[in-house]
Amino acid sequence: MRAVLFGHGRMGRLVGLHAAAHGVEVVGVLTSASVDETWAAAASTGADVVIDFATGDALRVNLERLSTLAPTLVLGSTGWGDYEATARAIVERRGAGAVVASNFSVGAYLMEAAVRVVSAAVERLDDYDAFLHEAHHSKKRDAPSGTALLLLDAMRQAGLTRHVDVSSTRAGHIPGTHVAGFDGPAETVTLTHTVRDRATFAHGALRAARWVHGRSGWYSMRDVLGITENAER
Repeated sequence: MRAVLFGHGRMGRLVGLHAAAHGVEVVGVLTSASVDETWAAAASTGADVVIDFATGDALRVNLERLSTLAPTLVLGSTGWGDYEATARAIVERRGAGAVVASNFSVGAYLMEAAVRVVSAAVERLDDYDAFLHEAHHSKKRDAPSGTALLLLDAMRQAGLTRHVDVSSTRAGHIPGTHVAGFDGPAETVTLTHTVRDRATFAHGALRAARWVHGRSGWYSMRDVLGITENAER
């Protein structure tokens, strides 16, 4: 499988480092500053997938062009939720396949499945409150994180109607920690996902690239991992 990378920061470099272990050959690297000649070279590679770890702003500007480079995309940029309808329309118009995720670690989606189960139970309890806290390195721009919003959406989809306090920390070099809490009058239940190595995101993105090959449509990591609502019950 041949891949073009869009974005060559910390995550883009990790994807390149681990690509071979997943049978993926990196045949081109683009950034928002790439000149036309570099784009033309990427277009000539016959890539199977574009793997994006740029920024939300860069993706907004370049997605139309990226979608011409390969039949499938893995979109890992965050902070572009308001652009999703447009992005999805671009993918569908091209007949392309895309896996879109704010977090490519397997553990984040195992946590999401657990949060759904607990949230449904807590909704039936009058004396419990819910909260979310996430912590990331000081250079992460969006807050709350895309994964925190994913977990909040999981709570809502599970039927939790009460207020959920959401807080964020941006400090140091934290790869990513998410805590979902459910607090009662005499006890607290917490579900925590902690990333120890950012390489887990790269492995997840490369897994997604292999999975989406030959598919068309708009997918999430839940699709890649086969996590369904029935499996959560």
